[in-house]
This record gives sequence, C-alpha cells and structure tokens, in this order.
Amino acid sequence: MMAVTIFIGSLIGTIALGIPIAFALLLVGIALMLHLDMFDAQIVAQNLINGANSFPLLAVPFFMLAGEIMNAGGLSKRIVNIALATVGHVRGGLGYVAILASCILASLSGSAVADAAALSALLVPMMVAAGHDKRRSAGLIAAGGIIAPVLPPSIGFIVFGVATGVSISKLFLAGIFPGLMMGLALAGVWWIHTRSEDVQPQAKKSTAEIRRAVFEGSWALGLPLIIILGLKFGIFTPTEAAVAAAVYALFVATVIYRELKLSQLYDVVVSAAKTTSVVMLLVAAAMVSSWMVTVAELPMMLVELLEPLLDSPTLLLVAIMVVIIIVGTSMDMTPVILILAPVLMPVVEAAGIDPVYFGVLFIINTSISLITPPVGTVLNVVAGTSKMNLGDIVRGVWPFVLAQFMVLFLLVAFPELVLTPLRWLS
Repeated sequence: MMAVTIFIGSLIGTIALGIPIAFALLLVGIALMLHLDMFDAQIVAQNLINGANSFPLLAVPFFMLAGEIMNAGGLSKRIVNIALATVGHVRGGLGYVAILASCILASLSGSAVADAAALSALLVPMMVAAGHDKRRSAGLIAAGGIIAPVLPPSIGFIVFGVATGVSISKLFLAGIFPGLMMGLALAGVWWIHTRSEDVQPQAKKSTAEIRRAVFEGSWALGLPLIIILGLKFGIFTPTEAAVAAAVYALFVATVIYRELKLSQLYDVVVSAAKTTSVVMLLVAAAMVSSWMVTVAELPMMLVELLEPLLDSPTLLLVAIMVVIIIVGTSMDMTPVILILAPVLMPVVEAAGIDPVYFGVLFIINTSISLITPPVGTVLNVVAGTSKMNLGDIVRGVWPFVLAQFMVLFLLVAFPELVLTPLRWLS
C-alpha cells in the first residue's frame, strides 16, 4: 500500500504546489521509480516519446484543426442559422437553438471549448436582447458545450481509447444515443425555465427561408454523416476520419462558403497546434506515470480494495462515478482520463462490466466536470466570451448540471440504454 500512498501523495502534493498537470504526472512517475529503486532517465525519456508516438492520437490535431476551420470558415454560423430557422419561433426558441446547434456542432468538432466559445459569442447577445436571463442563457450554452466530448467525433473518446486500449470506433458509436439524451435533458430544463419567463418568440420563418438556411448549411451537415457512416462501414479509422474532417472543412470554408481566406489559414493552424500541444504533452507525461502504475501493480491493489463491490456492478459503478465527480471538480478532463482510466479499467473488467459502456460513462462524467467549479474550463470560456463573472455563470448553470448528472446515473442504472444502440449501430 506504500506505492498507493506515494502515488496519491505525490499527485496531490504537486497539484497543491501549482505545478502544471503534465509535469505533475511526470514527477509522480519519477516518485514511484525512486520508491521502487529503479530510477532510470532513459525509461522516462522512452515513455515520453512512446506516449506521443501513437497513430490513434493523430486524430487529435486533425479534429482540432477541423474545429478551428469550421469556426473561422462560417460552418458554425450556418449551423446556428439552420437551428434558428427550424426551432427559433417556438417559446424559448433561442434556447432550443442553442441546444440543437450544440448537438450538431458536437458532431463536427469534438471539442467542448471550441463549441461553447463559438455559440456563446453568437447566441448569448441574441438571447439577452430577446429578454432571457443572461446567467441562465450562458449556463445553457456552457452545458450544451459538454455534449461535444460525448457525440462522435470526440477527442475525449480518443484519449480514453489510447489510455485503455478500448476500441475508439466503438466508443464513437456508443456515444451517439447518450449524447442525444444529454441534449434532451437540457431541453427539458429549459422548457421548465421558460414557463416563468415572459419572452416573445421570434417570428416563424417562411418555408422558403427554412429551405434556404438548410440548403446553405447542407455542406456543414454533411460532415457528421461522412464521419459516422465512414466508421460504421469501415471505410476509414477514427484517425483517417479526422483527416477527412479537416480536409472537408477546409474545402467547404475556402471553396464553397469562401469565408476563410488563405491569409487566415496560418493563424488557424497555429491556434489548432497550440491546443494540440497541450493535449499531447499531457498524454506523453501520463505515459510515464501510467507505466510506473502498472509496474507498481497499483491496479491489482485497487481491485483487492474494491473486491467487496465486484459482485454488484451497479454499486461499483456508482462508487467509481462519485470518485470521478470529486476528482473532476479540481482537474480538467484530459488529466482525469489519463490518471484514472488506466487504473480503474482492470477493476471494471474484473467486475464483468463492458469496457465500452464504462468508457461512455467515464467521458460523460468528466465532461460534466468541465462545467463544475472551481476549474470548469468551459465555464471560464463562456464567462470570458459573455463578459460575465464566474459566480454569475455558476448560478446560471447549476440546473443543467443536475440534469446531466441525472442522465449519467440513469445510464448507470440501465446499461442497455448504451449497449442496445451500440449493437444496432455496430
């Protein structure tokens, strides 16, 4: 148990000192090496290189690039226009526009931060001008942003698949129905909220206006179909799907919509590269600690510790979800995946729980952590783009956080809600 104490103590200690997570993970691995009296700088360097030298991880920069191109090239704006034309006229219509646009954009980029930033910049001013409460509007858009890591293509699923060896293609397909459930949960909460608001809906669009909006956005809508159908029929791997998404988005943005100039392309690529570098450094550093966790047999110790719960998979999952919730409030999504997923997977397999099903629950849980304080990356992004302080947006987002947790524990109680659609799609 000494190895467990060193692992947890060094991790908490480095984070408490304010050391960046990537370097904290590196130091955790070194601490375990020193404890086992096997420190070797070559092992550290080799695992760092192997951590980033992964073909599936190539999907991360390309999906990041696709998301940046969509925001700069007008694809995101046209998705919002489609949502406005189809549901903007109902009571609370702008909220449903935000939810629908979140689901569609989630199936394009896979990045919660990118989607939330784009939608908050476009829709929060419109919702406030229409008379909606600013805090609740910003909270809805933040909560809608976290659908992106659940609906394919999901960068969270890619990182989880690389960290645990679970099929990324199956994770993508398994995330479709739970992602849509998250959208429906938000719509239910928004419907309850709008009952107490006296906001006049927008005028209903004519059939010709709806047809025009759908026609203009059809090129953007084609991207999720290409990705999902390509994965289902084995036309390409998730990594190849990411390349196809980036090339397709670039073609549409420069040739069809002509909103992305070649002079802007450099800035778009640099922005995607900066975001990618953060993820890749985390993954590389996590490989050092992950390798040492395996050598120190921490997963086996955890299995022994949780052995009383192995005969009750549902109770075990509830306990694991609560742990992830607690850890997620103080860490960003990617570090939580890299630290906990490899350690918990042997426990899950020992209990006979489907790894793909567990992966979906894990990613939903860590996605919710993006809108829970104090870290709440998506909360901070929406607060910045909406010119609000964090306290206001926390008050606005809490009903939607509760709704997403209800979806999570509904899926824990009823695994078939994930596994049955996966069998249909596989």
